[in-house]
Amino acid sequence: MTIMQKALWLIVSLGNLSAGYFFMLSQSAVSFALLITTFLYSIIGIYDVFYSRHSLNRLYPVVAYLRYFLESYRVEIQQYFIANDTEERPFNREQRTLVYQRAKNVRDTIAFGTQRDLVEDNYLSLWHSLSPTHIKESAKRILIGGDSCKQPYSASYLNISAMSFGSLSTNAIEALNLGAKKAGCYHNTGEGAASPYHLKHGGDIVWQLGTGLFGCRDEQGRFNPASFEKTAKLPQVKMIEIKLSQGAKPGHGGVLPKAKITDEIARIRHISKDQDCISPAVNPECTSPKDLLAFIERLRSLSGGKPIGFKLCIGNPAEFLSICKAMLETGITPDFITVDGAEGGTGAAPVEFTNRLGLICLEGISIVNSALVGVGLRHKIKIIASGKTASSFDLLAKIAAGADVVNAARTMMMAIGCIQSRHCNTNLCPTGVATQDPARAKAIDVDSKSDRVKNFHNNTLASFYELVGSMGLDDPAKLVPQMIKRRSPYGMQMSMGSLVAALSENALIDPSSNENELDESWQHWWQASSAEQFYVDDFFILKAPEFHQSRAH
Repeated sequence: MTIMQKALWLIVSLGNLSAGYFFMLSQSAVSFALLITTFLYSIIGIYDVFYSRHSLNRLYPVVAYLRYFLESYRVEIQQYFIANDTEERPFNREQRTLVYQRAKNVRDTIAFGTQRDLVEDNYLSLWHSLSPTHIKESAKRILIGGDSCKQPYSASYLNISAMSFGSLSTNAIEALNLGAKKAGCYHNTGEGAASPYHLKHGGDIVWQLGTGLFGCRDEQGRFNPASFEKTAKLPQVKMIEIKLSQGAKPGHGGVLPKAKITDEIARIRHISKDQDCISPAVNPECTSPKDLLAFIERLRSLSGGKPIGFKLCIGNPAEFLSICKAMLETGITPDFITVDGAEGGTGAAPVEFTNRLGLICLEGISIVNSALVGVGLRHKIKIIASGKTASSFDLLAKIAAGADVVNAARTMMMAIGCIQSRHCNTNLCPTGVATQDPARAKAIDVDSKSDRVKNFHNNTLASFYELVGSMGLDDPAKLVPQMIKRRSPYGMQMSMGSLVAALSENALIDPSSNENELDESWQHWWQASSAEQFYVDDFFILKAPEFHQSRAH
């Protein structure tokens, strides 16, 4: 129990008895007021603990109203004394408020104009059309599944990203999955296995196989094909994702603090409760590009032909090109690739890893999309973007950069009550979302919070479709990177592009077919990459685009 729950039961018992005794002795106005106060506190507190739909009221009965009272004046307090709506990290108040409003299905407009500096360096925006239109109904789903896939999956443009049971509470997982079912999107399990709470409500599942192989490992921690096949063939499991790395801590295995490991989690994952659960940094079945593709083919066969893909955060682009070379040599391609951005969040990560490693999502998508185009495989593989998506513009920017669909994690947590307290790694989450404390977890009402997931999903997509339509497009697939405008240091707008020029179709494998020039960065990375190993020396010196050399064809 929280300290305020203990205080409530103390007031309900000793408080009322003491107040009643004092009133019988003195019969004064003060003693009567004290009796009424303790009695009302008890009634309100008991209602909060057992009947309130708000997590904070259940965990902090009565005093939670103080937070709501102060929060109602938060705009004024913040404006006069603290920060403005666009300063906080990782999600500022404007972003969090938008998520909460759309999750609650209430007004999500702002008054008196933007608070953003529209001419600041690197500010992203769009050019609208004088001929806005509506998105075709046939363009609102994306089919995932290549030539070798027997059970392709029709996905929403916005889905629930990887968050495992262990990182999140049982009620949080249930609310997310039920919300996914109501919204018509998929729910990624995260690396902690497809738990009973992911499967309970029937929402579509993307089962993630982390480097620890939780949910399909034997006693020695190696891959167990029989265990995998049993889960993979469940009708609710729509796709399987192999995790190579994640944006919040690339180069580091997943971390589940010892404080959050319960008997149930230890049983599901086949791990010990006596120490932090740290997954290996490298998937034991995917130690080289060709091993990765062989594992994909094996999983596709064991699952009955379901879509199989992998997730990674892009570091050295040459290493992703090594995977592309392996695809060309083996003829095996994944059905999808999830690109996780360095701005992504997690329950627990070393500071240096989360602050200093990996490319951000838009950069990673640009590299992956361009590389697949350059080797002639883009039409066979869907790209899923994952990394800090709070608004429909965030969604649109990722689609324009080259993604097909987008995953959101932390904003889905906010939809079910997360207040960005950043206690995810302590087991003391104040809203019961990122904790394994049963008393805190039960504060989440699964039915009502699942409705908020549905509302956030549907309202964000509605705004996304309207935003795309405002550009004169009737299909989000028509978005391209140059439609996103970036404010330059000189004050002018320029089309969004990466540091490295994009590749044209087959540019890497058939240079003679490319009438343009091949950037020296791509030349170096392609020559250095190998289908036999991931590692490539990072000796190439990146320069500003105007200083790049190229080879004319």
